[in-house]
Amino acid sequence: MLANKIAFFDSGVGGLTTLHVALQQLPNEDFIYFGDCLNAPYGVKTTEEIRNLVFDAVEFLQKHNCKAIVLACNTATSAAVNQLREKYPNLPIVGMEPAVKLAGKIHDSGRILITATDSTLRGQKLNELIHDLNMDDLVDVLSLQELVLFAEKFEFDSPALFDYLKLKLEPFNWDEYNSIVLGCTHFNYFKNQLRKFIPETVHILDGNQGTVNRLKSLIKEGEGSRQIEFYLSKKADPDYFLPFLKYLDNQ
Repeated sequence: MLANKIAFFDSGVGGLTTLHVALQQLPNEDFIYFGDCLNAPYGVKTTEEIRNLVFDAVEFLQKHNCKAIVLACNTATSAAVNQLREKYPNLPIVGMEPAVKLAGKIHDSGRILITATDSTLRGQKLNELIHDLNMDDLVDVLSLQELVLFAEKFEFDSPALFDYLKLKLEPFNWDEYNSIVLGCTHFNYFKNQLRKFIPETVHILDGNQGTVNRLKSLIKEGEGSRQIEFYLSKKADPDYFLPFLKYLDNQ
């Protein structure tokens, strides 16, 4: 049987923001989405714990007739993508990468703020990316770890959310910045909310489009119809994720 589905994996609902882009640009594909919500958030776990969870998820997904797997999670990518590609050399595995390269391309003046989870900011992958792009002197970093939990709780407009963003973002002199990079797919739900604290002159960037572009370069066009199978920590749940996709449709 030919592999004919594209699988998306995330620690929870964040990867739906990447799937949302793919649904718009790959109309002839069928998809599987697995959100490991029962083990979220990943960003506060050790690299070994994250890697074990990701390997379990990919083992589950690759049994479901997949022609490619997208790690729609920066934390999972940082912890496990190289090891996964070694284990599954014939299966295209696409990882997330914070849009640091894009930030560098559009950079004219000002600094770049990279936001991510605690684990991604600690990880070697992000630090190597910044160094390889010769951007060490341009970049500042900021953990927005709590946004993961706000997203998982479908909490997009609460006073607690705005108090958190105010605490984290108001100390910055935004006149000094050219862009802010959202280095976690959960953060992409909050672009409108972030804009309340960040002036229009500062670009808000994420890696979703680059990831989907990479996916498109690795696969042959399918013959599907944008059907999606949903799994929640290895249990089929067709309804759990739909409100999140609807929320993205309305952004």
